[in-house]
Amino acid sequence: MSEEEITPEPSLGEQPTEDEIRAALDEEMRRVHVGDIVLQSVVSLVNVGARRTGTAPETESEKDLEQVRIAIDAVRALMPSVDAVAPEQTAAVLDALSQLQLAYVKAGGGEDPTGPSGGPDGGDNGPGGTGPGERPSRIWTPGS
Repeated sequence: MSEEEITPEPSLGEQPTEDEIRAALDEEMRRVHVGDIVLQSVVSLVNVGARRTGTAPETESEKDLEQVRIAIDAVRALMPSVDAVAPEQTAAVLDALSQLQLAYVKAGGGEDPTGPSGGPDGGDNGPGGTGPGERPSRIWTPGS
């Protein structure tokens, strides 16, 4: 084998060129599906939102209920897309969203994070009405 046929391999410390980075990014963009990004975004929002409730051990210093409220709103906004791209994941995402909403209230978020209009359809927050002396539930739950 002659020396001209041997292609030197880049050293471990050598950084990729801008063209190599661009080519790798282009290849990744060709392979990725929007549905994958939607699901990854929902998972990230739920996970970060849960940390920001400050209810898990060692997350007390991360408590930021405004961030939790934004995460809840963002997941709710993405639900039609989740249902379109991965309907088999809808129930699991709704469950995670419900858990995040409960954690928000337990962490002191007080009012329903979905706002004064109630559930996602703007209706009331639960089946039936309220009895004498009862306050209406301010927590939106899936299916209500």
